[in-house]
Amino acid sequence: MFRWLIVVFLVLVLINSVTPWLQRLGFGKLPGDFRFKVFGKEFFIPLTTTIVLSLVAAAIAKFL
Repeated sequence: MFRWLIVVFLVLVLINSVTPWLQRLGFGKLPGDFRFKVFGKEFFIPLTTTIVLSLVAAAIAKFL
């Protein structure tokens, strides 16, 4: 269970680092992607984008 939490955290960090590139493709603005400001810092939690990208990666892996 702890390993999965680490994996999910790393995936969220990776997606957050490539957010500008993904926004050009339309990701990051899906329903379920949360963006909020706390104490002057902006936080982004891309739940729906993570699910969509995981499904795409699983579909690609299935056919390879």
